[in-house]
Parts: sequence; C-alpha cells; structure tokens
Amino acid sequence: MSEFVFKLPDLGEGTVEAEIAEWMVKVGDTVAEEDPICAMLTDKAAVELTAPVSGTVTAVAGEEGDVVNVGAPLIVFETSAEGATDAQEESAPERPAQAASVPETPAPPPAATSSSKVSTSPSIRARAREAGIDLGSIPGSGPRGRILKADFEAFLASGNSATPELVSLAQKRSGTTEIKVIGLRRKIAERMAQSASEIPHFTYVEEIDVTALESLRQHLNSKKGPDQPKLTPLAFLGMALVRVLRDFPQCNAHYDSARNVIIRHEAVHLGIATQTTDGLKVPVAKHCEARSLEDLAAEIRRVSEAARDNTAGRDELMGSTITITSLGKMGGIVSTPVINQPEVGIIGVNKAIDRPVVQNGQVVVRRMMNLSSSFDHRFVDGYDAAAMIQALKELLEQPATIFI
Repeated sequence: MSEFVFKLPDLGEGTVEAEIAEWMVKVGDTVAEEDPICAMLTDKAAVELTAPVSGTVTAVAGEEGDVVNVGAPLIVFETSAEGATDAQEESAPERPAQAASVPETPAPPPAATSSSKVSTSPSIRARAREAGIDLGSIPGSGPRGRILKADFEAFLASGNSATPELVSLAQKRSGTTEIKVIGLRRKIAERMAQSASEIPHFTYVEEIDVTALESLRQHLNSKKGPDQPKLTPLAFLGMALVRVLRDFPQCNAHYDSARNVIIRHEAVHLGIATQTTDGLKVPVAKHCEARSLEDLAAEIRRVSEAARDNTAGRDELMGSTITITSLGKMGGIVSTPVINQPEVGIIGVNKAIDRPVVQNGQVVVRRMMNLSSSFDHRFVDGYDAAAMIQALKELLEQPATIFI
C-alpha cells in the first residue's frame, strides 16, 4: 500500500485558489478512479473534480467553505502499490514528497440523507438538500449511474419528494438556524458589497408602453408549432439594446481599475442575470450584435438553462459587457439593480402589467413596463444614461423600428 496526494490543479483563467464548495467523499470512503470527489468554486464557476486513482480517502484539505491554493494538497488516498505507480506516472506533478501537510480533517456529511458517493451535479445536490430527498433513492441514467437533471425531475414528478411536517401556526417558536456563508453565496455577497462600495450608482427609471411589442410577440409566437420555443420579451429587449449601444458606446464598457482605463467594446456580450438553486449567476450571450431575433432568443435560453443546470462552462459565465436583470412576474414597480463589475451599466426589467393611461385625452388600458437601470456615475453622465433609456424606450414602443 502507498499514499497518493492529489493537489488542487490549475482550473484555468489564471486561477490561483478555489473554495471547497462540496465534498462528495469523506475520510474512510473507498473510491474508484474518476469517481467525483468534490466541487471547487472559482470566481466564475463550480468545477467538479474526480479521483485520479482508486483507493481509500485518508485525509482532506479542510471543510466546505475553506479556500485551497492551486498546487496545495487537496486530498490523500491510500492505494495499492500498482495503482499508485500507474497514477504517479500519469500525474507526476501532482505528487508531493510528503502528505503530512494535509490536515486530517474529515469533511462533514451532506445535509441530505443521500450517500456522499452518489454521482450528480452540485446544483442537483443543493435541490435535494432543500427538498429533503435522499439521492441514493434516485436511479441515475448517466455514465456510471450519474443522476442527471432529467432523472431528478422525473423523480419529483413521480410524487416521491419529501413532505414537510405540518406545524401549527399557534405554536411558539424559539429555535434558530445558522447557515455558513460559503460557496456561490459568499461570492455573491463579496461582489455585491464591492460593487456597492466602489461604484457610485445612478439609477434611472422610465415606464415603457409595450402594448405593440407584446402584440408583435404574441403574433410571432402564434406562428410557431407546439414544440417550438416561444419568444420572450427579453429577446426583443436584447435586440433593441444592441441597436441603442451603437450610439451610446460609453455604456457598453468595462472599467479597468488597475490601469485606470475605460475599455469600450464593439461587441455586445449580454449578461443575463439568472436565479438558480445555487444563487444568482450571470451567464453570457456572446456577440449579440451578430444575431437575429430567433438566434438571440435561443442563445439567451441556452445559457440561462445551462446556468440553472450547473452545466455552464467558464467561458459562458464571463465576459459580459452589459447585463440585463429581470425578476419576471415578481419584478415589482421599481428596483435598484447593482452593477456587475467591471461593467458600467445594468438594465433592470420590472413586470409588465395592464394600467390605465391617458392617450390623446382619453383614458385607455395599455400594457406598461418600467425599466430601472443603474449606471456607474463616474463614467456615464446622468444625461447620457437618460438619453440611452429614452432611445431604448422609443424602439420598444415602436418595435418594428428595432429591425429597420
């Protein structure tokens, strides 16, 4: 028998450290080569790592929420001499002289009752924990029995989800729950705090009459087959935003604080703020300036679904030049969106509702929607921000002009 120490590899894009988002094994577990062992969280994405060898886990580098440097020992395996030799030949840079530097701290068991050795994505594990579902009871159809999203959804549809105990509202409650802020939630907190503290936000709100836009959208959707995905208002907003940014390039920009330089982008890479079971993610629809309406709608749908499924790659979660954020039907009347650094603008969409408005001296019912958008006041003047939103308003209220 011998020891094999697996060091945290370079996860790309110059990553120097990563946070332990989830342990899928614990000290004492026996794993096979390529079994999932943990999910590591970088600045951009959760990356699932697999075992480089077969063996028994004898030590891990810390608990969920701890940060590990690239090249530092992550996990130690006790392997057969033959298996260790093969792994050493394939992964020689991964093996240090000793394994003593790894603290022998066992990772805590998952919050759900599922086996830690069940193979699935971090997002499905999170959903299982929230629902109190034992992942071990779900048959996986993926490679090596991996539980896919379709497997999990089918399990929920079958009515096998856990039923919470009913608690009388009349009972007094005194308990508390402590939730460690780790993983994506910690990244979100850090970024929101940094953005709010470093950027002087200027928020501008305008109401948009989207009656004609909604009529056009419904007309186009009526021409689609039952199996064809429908166009959403977000696609029209994206198309209009691409047009507007030609005249307001100062809003399609990054601020490089290290060099004190504004970088204006000719390409329009739309960040789509997306709520997932793991927290808020911003997948990116790249090169929207070169896309048709249908193409843009399909790309927004694709990257949003990839973010929710936790299948989005690093490239799909970085590089946005301006972000759209929407709470859909929960969008309220007004919001104050926080800028996604290093961008200088974010377009916030509030819900569309029928409201009485005065038009040509008559009270009529129109479909109205507010845009609540924030800009970095250091680099986007208030007049320019208002002028941009007014130009966007004109296109959205006369949707045919978006395509002229």
